[in-house]
Amino acid sequence: MTEASEAARADQALKAKHRAMWSLGDYPSVASTVIPELGGELVRECGVQQGDHVLDVAAGSGNAAIPAALLGADVVASDLTPELLEVGRREASERGAELDWQEADAEALPFADGEFDTVMSCVGVMFAPHHEQAANEMVRVCRPGGTIGLINWTPEGFIGQMFSAMRPYAPPPPPGAQPAPLWGDPDHVHSLFGDRATDVEARRQSVHVDEFARPEEFREFFKACYGPTIATYRFISDDPERVAALDAALDDLAARHLADGAMDWEYLLLTAHRTDA
Repeated sequence: MTEASEAARADQALKAKHRAMWSLGDYPSVASTVIPELGGELVRECGVQQGDHVLDVAAGSGNAAIPAALLGADVVASDLTPELLEVGRREASERGAELDWQEADAEALPFADGEFDTVMSCVGVMFAPHHEQAANEMVRVCRPGGTIGLINWTPEGFIGQMFSAMRPYAPPPPPGAQPAPLWGDPDHVHSLFGDRATDVEARRQSVHVDEFARPEEFREFFKACYGPTIATYRFISDDPERVAALDAALDDLAARHLADGAMDWEYLLLTAHRTDA
């Protein structure tokens, strides 16, 4: 077997693990009950209008794609995990939104160069393991002058800290995979897009989360619904002491952020235009 074919097989295995991880639990509940407003905010910041051709990368169940379609845009929602797309199809039908749902790898998008007026992702593309490949694909399928828009959790914010808390208990990342919260660092995103993006605007904002009155409520919800958290607990399931330690770490994290039954989770909102080059 050649080195190239071995690398391809390893990448396919990694993507299969990612697909399986995001099918665990109930991520659509996270999107619809905990952070429902983020998708609509990204659509507004991207200036999506009726008739625009829009791609939502790593769309999940359509947190951003459906609001864009409801504005009259021609939307493609792409994601690696078909189970999430199926939930999105049902929700779109219930809300009267028409859009195209396509299974696709963010690092190898099956679309033509310059096909879309807007390419966006709401806490989605950040979980593609190879950041440069994903950024290259977003730029490639965006037309010159078109808009690229991102909402990503920051390393310093609550979700970034959650991933740091889980890291000692999670399986080691595969070679070459980069931490998802790096996409919430504006310097990192600038380095990914380089001179292919102009008019870059990046600002840190927070989403107000009032779904969890106590730390244990947050922990149990994420243990039941959030794929990365479920996968981490499964990895240590045969070690009760480590399970208890991770429980305590997540409870402590939530306790430090909870105030009057609510938390503020920081994210980076970034918009840019693809250069003509």
